[in-house]
Amino acid sequence: MRILAAGNPRSLSDFARGCAGFTLLELLVVVAIIALVSVGVGFSMRDSSMVALERDAERLSALLESARARSRVSGVPVRWQASAEGFRFEGLGASELPQQWLDPDTGVAETAGPVTLLLGPEPVIGPQELTLVSRSAAARSVRLATDGLRPFSVQAALQ
Repeated sequence: MRILAAGNPRSLSDFARGCAGFTLLELLVVVAIIALVSVGVGFSMRDSSMVALERDAERLSALLESARARSRVSGVPVRWQASAEGFRFEGLGASELPQQWLDPDTGVAETAGPVTLLLGPEPVIGPQELTLVSRSAAARSVRLATDGLRPFSVQAALQ
């Protein structure tokens, strides 16, 4: 016989009835946490060779614009040319600008001849473009281009 008095422990059947399962809100919170964690893991597992290629493309874009501005200020014609080891600027002091890629896997896509860009001294240059590729995965490429008026920029990334 059960006696309902203060201090008596509840019976096991009363306890089981109060904790039947999880509420919908608790399940939604768990699903949201799992979704956030999976998105974070997805971003952290980004392809490192593509990141390196994009970083080299952004750096080269800045270097080309720097050389273009220096050419306009000094009046000295400047050319950029791809080489087997990296690249070089002709017309400016060779020691002033970098001449190698950040990632040794980066290279320039081969065309009919050597890839050469004329950067000045004229304020308006012709449309020019080049494609950077990953040497280990040739399917990965990034295109740098200008229409002659705007600065060089990364136009498209192909995978």
